[in-house]
Amino acid sequence: MKPLVRLIHWHAAEAREHAKRLGALGYAVVSGLPPAPVLLRELRQKPPAVVVISLDRLPSQGRDVAFVLLGSKATRAVPLVFVGGAPEKVAGVRAKVPFPPCTTWEKIGPVLAHALARPRAAPPAAPATPVGAMAGYSCTPLPKKLGIKPDMSVALLGAPKNFAATLLYSRALPAGARLAGRTTANTGLTLWFVRTHREFDRGFARAVGLGARMPVWVVSPKKSGPLAADLSQNYIRGACLAAGLVDYKVCAVDAAWSGLLFQCRQPAADGPNS
Repeated sequence: MKPLVRLIHWHAAEAREHAKRLGALGYAVVSGLPPAPVLLRELRQKPPAVVVISLDRLPSQGRDVAFVLLGSKATRAVPLVFVGGAPEKVAGVRAKVPFPPCTTWEKIGPVLAHALARPRAAPPAAPATPVGAMAGYSCTPLPKKLGIKPDMSVALLGAPKNFAATLLYSRALPAGARLAGRTTANTGLTLWFVRTHREFDRGFARAVGLGARMPVWVVSPKKSGPLAADLSQNYIRGACLAAGLVDYKVCAVDAAWSGLLFQCRQPAADGPNS
């Protein structure tokens, strides 16, 4: 039976090409990238022979996958291999996670063979928790990071087709919380997924109206992610602030999406001379 390699790469077309390379070396390869909670659950329930983490794109996310795998008893003994990436980015990852081997795609064959031949008998202690917003792979459950509370009705507007399943199967959705594809009078939180500058402008007035009633996550593609387009968080923040909304929380939803949480600015309390 061919050893199973789990390839972690944040660009689908590139992942397919690298999977072909690994397949030609005699490995069975899984390269699809589901949402973070699903990926981590799969790795824990059925650990592969080795995990190959690409640093070509989103190296900080790759670093955090390594942190989580090394911190879990179910995956700590699975060999890890870092591959690719700009030298300065790789150096930053190696400063935090020094022990998995790091190689290039051209030299990955012998490195993989060595990793499989000499698995870690005594896994090192998990490294310190990474600093920064590494949300997709942090240990905090996504529903908690988004502020979903028990019995809350949550509207998912424009969400990717698998996003509701990610929340439902995260095993951390609070009791009684409900997900819907539209807002109602009972909605307590809205997640608005918006992909482009034009799409944001078109739906902005509605978002402002929602922000007057409830917290609204404006979730847009990460600048360095696979869905990156012409919409930036600076533009979103500027438009919302000008309309009287204030942002008070940021959350990296997964490898592709990041959100800003907005709500209508509260009026100042009346003073004694008003």
